[in-house]
Amino acid sequence: MLPKTDWAALIPHAGAMCLLDAVVAWDEHTIHAVTEGHARADNPLRGTQGLHAVHLAEYGAQAMAVHGALLARAAGAKTAKPGRLVSLRDVQLLAEYVDTCDGRLDVHAQCLQAGEASAQYLFRVEHRGRLLASGRAAVIHPDS
Repeated sequence: MLPKTDWAALIPHAGAMCLLDAVVAWDEHTIHAVTEGHARADNPLRGTQGLHAVHLAEYGAQAMAVHGALLARAAGAKTAKPGRLVSLRDVQLLAEYVDTCDGRLDVHAQCLQAGEASAQYLFRVEHRGRLLASGRAAVIHPDS
């Protein structure tokens, strides 16, 4: 398991906006991260009614960013290329609010395609084996 202190400096998300707590496992194509930040009162995405499941897409996007950063580091780079989330597709939300889920959320991302200018991933977020959200996300690297 890789704690946040191992990879947080590799991505642009900082402070409370760095939503993931640790990386359980990763390889060339996939990443499995965990978080308990969905239940924190200071979660920056939390509204007056709680943390809406639509925000789980950001958790998936951050798993993508961490995956790209770990791949870049493994290739010898100090940081990953900056990315910009440009598309969410086939998003399914199977809960309305997720801040009441006790314990950790499991955030999974699978790289479908990655190149110099862009990347596409599938993501899913689960709580105790129950699917909460899934979808496909695309990122561009504007400096490429």
